[in-house]
Amino acid sequence: MPNRRPDPSEHAPYYGKYISLVPGDDPVAALQENLRTTSELLESIGEEQSNESYAAGKWSMKQLLGHLNDAERIFSYRATRISRGDETPLPGFEQEDYIKNFPFESLRWADLVAEYKAIRQSSLALLTQLPKAAWERRGTASNAPVSVLAVAYIMAGHELHHVKILREKYLGKTTAA
Repeated sequence: MPNRRPDPSEHAPYYGKYISLVPGDDPVAALQENLRTTSELLESIGEEQSNESYAAGKWSMKQLLGHLNDAERIFSYRATRISRGDETPLPGFEQEDYIKNFPFESLRWADLVAEYKAIRQSSLALLTQLPKAAWERRGTASNAPVSVLAVAYIMAGHELHHVKILREKYLGKTTAA
C-alpha cells in the first residue's frame, strides 16, 4: 500500500471532504479503527432508540446505518473493479432512492450492526490483499476519475462523517474535531 494520501487528481472534489477527515497515511488502519470505535457506538444503541431521527424528514438511525452499509458495498465494489484493471466507467448511486426503496425500519438494529461489521471485514479483506500496483490504479466512478487509494480513504471518511452526525445530532454527544 502506498504510504501517502491521495492527491486531488485521484478523486472528484466532492470527496475531498471525506478524505480530509481520515487521519494519517494508512487508510486500512483508519478502517480498522473505525470498525472498532463505530462498533462500540452502534452496540450502545438500543432497538427502540434506533428508530429515532433527530428531526422531521431526517433519516432514522436504522436508515443512516443502512446507508453506511450500502455505500461501503458500493465503494468496495468500485475498489475491486478498479484494482483489477477494469476501466469500465462505474455509475453513481442516488442515496435517497436507496433509503426510499428499502424498508430499513423493518430490520432489527442488531442485524444491521452485524451487517456493518461483516461488510467492513469484507472490505478489509479486499484491501489488505491488494498488491502495491493495484492501489495506484485509476478508474472512473460517478463520471470522475478515482484511484483505489482514494476509494479506501473515501470509505473511511464517509463513515467518520456519518458517525459524527450520529453522535452529535442523534445522540447529543460532542466529538473531538
